[in-house]
Amino acid sequence: MDLRGQSLFEVAKDAHGKSQQRASVSGQLPGIDTKSINHMPDKILLHVFSYLKHKELCHIASVCKKWRMLAYDSRLWSRVSLRPEYSGITINNIDALLGLISMRFSNTLRYIELPCELTTPPVLHELANKCPNLKYLTLDFSNAMQLHDFNDLNSFPCNLRSLTICLSEVIFMEGFMRKVYQSLSSLEMVHLIGTFELGDEEEEEIYEVINISKIKAHTPNLKVVNLYGISFVDDSHVELLSSNCIHLECLALNFCLRVKGATLKILIQRCKKLQTLLLQHCGVEDANMCEVEWQNSRIHELDLTSTELSADCLMDILCRMPGFTFLGLGYCEFFTDKILDELTKRGKLERLRAVDISHTVALTENAIFQFIKQHGYQLEGLMIAGKPKLAEQFFLNVIPFMKKIRILVCGTANGWFLRMSTRVHIDQIMICLAQHCNKLERLEVQWDPDTIRYSDNSSKFIDQLRLKCPGIRSMTLSDGEYYEMVKSNFERADRMTVVRTTTNYTTSIVSLLTRYKDLLFN
Repeated sequence: MDLRGQSLFEVAKDAHGKSQQRASVSGQLPGIDTKSINHMPDKILLHVFSYLKHKELCHIASVCKKWRMLAYDSRLWSRVSLRPEYSGITINNIDALLGLISMRFSNTLRYIELPCELTTPPVLHELANKCPNLKYLTLDFSNAMQLHDFNDLNSFPCNLRSLTICLSEVIFMEGFMRKVYQSLSSLEMVHLIGTFELGDEEEEEIYEVINISKIKAHTPNLKVVNLYGISFVDDSHVELLSSNCIHLECLALNFCLRVKGATLKILIQRCKKLQTLLLQHCGVEDANMCEVEWQNSRIHELDLTSTELSADCLMDILCRMPGFTFLGLGYCEFFTDKILDELTKRGKLERLRAVDISHTVALTENAIFQFIKQHGYQLEGLMIAGKPKLAEQFFLNVIPFMKKIRILVCGTANGWFLRMSTRVHIDQIMICLAQHCNKLERLEVQWDPDTIRYSDNSSKFIDQLRLKCPGIRSMTLSDGEYYEMVKSNFERADRMTVVRTTTNYTTSIVSLLTRYKDLLFN
């Protein structure tokens, strides 16, 4: 049967109709198997339906009464997104949503995402009263032009573990927040998501659209704080967090450009449990970073990607830290062989699991080779993209040392400032990975079609990689003939979503952070 062009609903309905036909025929022809999908126990069908998105559940609910009952089982609706732009379902009627919360979500709902237009007092009241097990709430105000009137808001979910608020550039949240502060004492995780990715080059007036000082005053149990891309966040906000969040274990300030590091010293002194500090693309300065008593901290996961710290500063702060399990130094142009060698000598990398040294122009091929030779056996994540001198022979030499590797990003796309001097025989690298890295989950190869060489037998080598690395979930390649060949290979094996292009997808080692799942916000 050709199913091309048919929707899931049409296929399901067709299959159901044919099963009914077979059942009627079997009454006349003895020996014909009368079993159909509807003879399966409900718990098995429920498990099958759990793999479907909510949009698809809504479609298959039209097949028959039994499927409708199962598709609307509240156990399949414990995690709900009502943001269509993030693959959520669309609800335009507030009354319909209130009915869903009461009848379908109820006690089983643990996670829900609401856009601005659905964040109203009646909806929040219903969630507070009918969903006692709700632990994760996302409120998206990023595209809001104005807020609803929250003067009548009298109740708010009070057992939350995590609250995510996507901020607008100009919508002030204090009127809304004043009504919910008293319900936030149970929070362990707060995500405040700014508009960095939507910003432009023009200098505009910066507004403090949410009061972080009041949030921290009502959340004494915070363990994870993620302030992402917020234009108004600066060092004063870091100090505010340190004054009340003594249980803080993870602080992420990625893309908060106004954070210069002036209050990190106070943060380290007060938050003794802090283990993860993420400062990617922050404006941290040498003098401020060197004043911090890093030797007294418990930080073992640090991200300084795209910061402009000098070689002297990096040598000072990294060598004073107790040691690393995760270290992000991508685009740190002053990270040198000398610093890497000193960290190795002092035993700071003995527990290292993941490292990003992509685009570190001062780090030589020999230094990287010696590092991987010594520590490769313990690495689970490695990013060394953007280094044109690392070609085929280098990877053939180092891959055998990386038996535990799960995430690998390598290669260099040709550009006006990074030119490859040789072509890379990709088949040999794939064979080597298949032979030595059977735990591989994510692989990104950034060499472009002009750099990669491959043969007529390349598909066989991809077969080996696919079979010997059964856990591989993502393989990212530069768009071209080699990408098309690899993609078709995985599709023939019914693994449709494994192969992606570097145009649409970027691989990272952040999934190896201890608090990775708690840091997810979309």
